Amino acid sequence: MILKKITLRNWKNFQQCDVDLTERCFIIGANASGKSNFMDALRFLRDIAKQSGGLQTAVEERGGITKIRCLAARTQTNVSITVELGNPAEEQNLWRYHLDFAHTGGGVVKKQVKIISEKVYSYQKKRYILERPNNKEDEETLKYTYLEQATTNRDFRELHAFFQNIEYLNVIPQMVRESSSTVTSLTKEDYYGRNFLEKIAKMNERTRNSYFKRINTSLKIAVPQLEELQFVKDKMGVPHLEAKYVHWRAKGSKQQEEQFSDGTLRLIGFLFALLDSKGVVLLEEPEINLHSGIISQIPGFISKMQRSKKTKFGSQVLITTHSYDILSDSGISADEVLLLQNTKEGTKIRKVSDIEEIKPIVESGFSIADAVIPLTKPPKIENLSQLVLDF
Repeated sequence: MILKKITLRNWKNFQQCDVDLTERCFIIGANASGKSNFMDALRFLRDIAKQSGGLQTAVEERGGITKIRCLAARTQTNVSITVELGNPAEEQNLWRYHLDFAHTGGGVVKKQVKIISEKVYSYQKKRYILERPNNKEDEETLKYTYLEQATTNRDFRELHAFFQNIEYLNVIPQMVRESSSTVTSLTKEDYYGRNFLEKIAKMNERTRNSYFKRINTSLKIAVPQLEELQFVKDKMGVPHLEAKYVHWRAKGSKQQEEQFSDGTLRLIGFLFALLDSKGVVLLEEPEINLHSGIISQIPGFISKMQRSKKTKFGSQVLITTHSYDILSDSGISADEVLLLQNTKEGTKIRKVSDIEEIKPIVESGFSIADAVIPLTKPPKIENLSQLVLDF
């Protein structure tokens, strides 16, 4: 099952957004156009559904509803997210989940959010199996979604499990290097690698060894001077990544994550996220710190992983990118690329296959990168090199 459509109203950059999704989506746009905020809508659903999560926690972790609500929304005060789910090869969807919420409280009453509407539609049963609020609801019960409660999500627990398995990873190498000297918190979601090594340490040993075997196969090609990447613990029980660095000495020398390059750590994190995922994978600019030769192989690598039956790999990947090398892959169709563009009324999002001026460019033999990258640059960026800054 994959996400087949997402509709956002008043969410961060997006005053209004309706877009279909595919098994592999490349999300592109200028800086500050809302690529990360688009991904965060899906993380938000994950944060509601996850253990120790919930609606109020998900909103608080984002600074409250005033930080979530779109500045371009004018008089509209509520925020809504609607997603449709189904199997990729089937036209008929399976589920639709809708959540609409708004601010409540203030003064001596704690600021929170309340549910305006929560609905679950089953396409198989051809009816809503949840419609809130109902006549038994009060202000207190409307602070919690049925999605987050095991006693109330029984009829759509498949949705709950799907949202829980959404994974976002954007490894920041310095956080991985400093993890041994940082107080970790496995009770909170870690998106940036601070708890990356602790997470690996808690894995089943057989599964961990299987992952490292596959990662080593890829590293031998992408970083040939590193061999035998392993997971080890030092005398204090602190987990580390360790590999043999090949050089003029016959036996080489051992290095740990503190000595790995930024690109190597990013690549390991990227491979681990793909292998460990059981659902949707959200990847933020996987090209950062990597050589263009490696970057150009990312789309094909993901596609091969999706087709593989030997892994638990999830069936959908959403990727934000600025990379010409990624988008130059001839296997990427215009249907797989979403273009974000800033306007005075918030960010607009369109599927590239729906943009008429792009069709003749692609049909002439140019790559998706040639067609869309020029549309993502600031309109007057050429003036930057002409600036003279006085100090």
